[in-house]
Amino acid sequence: MMTVSNAAEPSKTHTTTTVVAKAAGSGLDDPQKKDIAMQLVSSAENSSLDWKAQYKYIEDIGDERGYTAGIIGFCSGTGDMLDLVELYTDRKPGNVLAKYLPALRKVNGSDSHSGLDPNFTRDWEKAASDSAFKKAQDDERDRVYFNPAVSQAKKDGLRALGQFAYYDAIVMHGDDGDRDSFGSIRKNALKKAKPPSQGGDEKTYLNAFLDARKVAMKHEEAHADTSRVDTEQRVFLNKGNFDLNTPLKWKVYGDSYEIDS
Repeated sequence: MMTVSNAAEPSKTHTTTTVVAKAAGSGLDDPQKKDIAMQLVSSAENSSLDWKAQYKYIEDIGDERGYTAGIIGFCSGTGDMLDLVELYTDRKPGNVLAKYLPALRKVNGSDSHSGLDPNFTRDWEKAASDSAFKKAQDDERDRVYFNPAVSQAKKDGLRALGQFAYYDAIVMHGDDGDRDSFGSIRKNALKKAKPPSQGGDEKTYLNAFLDARKVAMKHEEAHADTSRVDTEQRVFLNKGNFDLNTPLKWKVYGDSYEIDS
């Protein structure tokens, strides 16, 4: 976090430089802010701030997406788990998950475990001890979710909080163009308010986006609890913490969390 000394009145040139530097450093792609984003997502997805412990996570949570696994909830039924294992296998042929590629292709688009049980979860956990698999998870998270969300948010003139709101939405809803996808949520928000890039007020626009996000969440029983919006993102927004500066305090599904620094 940048601080400005009060020892002397800064010149106009110095002030301008400082403002630009602060704006540039407030993005979610700043390593510290990105780590905060991962902790926030993990609190909702895994009831833990320790997101790095989630590479080995895998279970069927009953949301009709098959197995959900890894640091961002890659799903066997939505294609992103298949893409991940394909990437891992391209980089490391013969890995412990490579033999499941035919089954992953067959179950894509369904909640079926056909060809995966009984050993897929055990082998996933085994793969998670491999640094190459962790790197593949990181890279797919960035390619499919993080980078597109942050890029669009920056185009809309949003700071770190807005970038995170986009990221959390695309993680949960994907961006496949359906009624509840990230793109649809954003379009519905734009019908209600203009983003800063179009001259709108940032808080007003983010409230519209979060309202649209809640509508999408309630369309699906597995996502009907909207506390990650109500008692997390909206809390930060109401406090005017557009840069996601610490300390942060929030609740998800009734559990309390805090990031001090």
